[in-house]
Amino acid sequence: MQLELSGRHALVCGASKGIGRATAIELAELGASVTLLARSGEALKEVANALQQRDGQQHDWRSVDMLDTAGLQSTVTELAAKQPVHILINNTGGPPAGLAHTAESTAFEIAFRQHLLAGQALVQAVLPGMRASGFGRIINVISTSVKEPIAGLGVSNTVRAAVAAWAKTLSGELAADGITVNNVLPGYTRTDRLNGLLALQAAASGRSEDDIAKDMLATVPARRFGEASEIAAVIAFLCSPAAGYVNGVSIAVDGGRTRALS
Repeated sequence: MQLELSGRHALVCGASKGIGRATAIELAELGASVTLLARSGEALKEVANALQQRDGQQHDWRSVDMLDTAGLQSTVTELAAKQPVHILINNTGGPPAGLAHTAESTAFEIAFRQHLLAGQALVQAVLPGMRASGFGRIINVISTSVKEPIAGLGVSNTVRAAVAAWAKTLSGELAADGITVNNVLPGYTRTDRLNGLLALQAAASGRSEDDIAKDMLATVPARRFGEASEIAAVIAFLCSPAAGYVNGVSIAVDGGRTRALS
């Protein structure tokens, strides 16, 4: 199986921690040069210094806010002009929890900008290099809510579904250029996001975080939370030459929690 990514340049968003950080590590181990992107420059430096460094690999980082659409596009366009990006990992923090019908309209606007408009800016910036090389991998890290909406995540459910539809559309438009577009849908994964949801639900219900966690795990056939490295492994496979005919799909990595067939 051809998994080697030597000679490829990957841009990993949200790379300072969690799934983004784990993905950057995995791609570097497969031989890719990795540019890390997030808001925290100091955290990115630490991750960059920890990445595997083979001959020919050049790791770098860029500090930028995904809500700054113009700044994001400018930063990545400049990066891609110097070193074409072959792999884009579109990953960013999820919108705050809450009910859809009580959310302010600004919450939807902010989430739309952070997720869909940021993704559009990134794709437009890296697309020329992908087309020129005849190879591209665009992976969107979203949520199982695109298959089954998650209670209490009204804004997230809405915007994640929009990103999934956008990605599916792109997959048809770009396939002839050797570019695939896929979505990875993490289930309950040990990240800061999960810790925040546990704390929020515990505060709202008056129950302990351990009890909330037990309720969550009762819905997961694997009876455990996922690890960021397990999500990253699936992302890395989709980036590899071996996954060249996988296109336009949304893959749940959730221990079997999602009940939908498709």
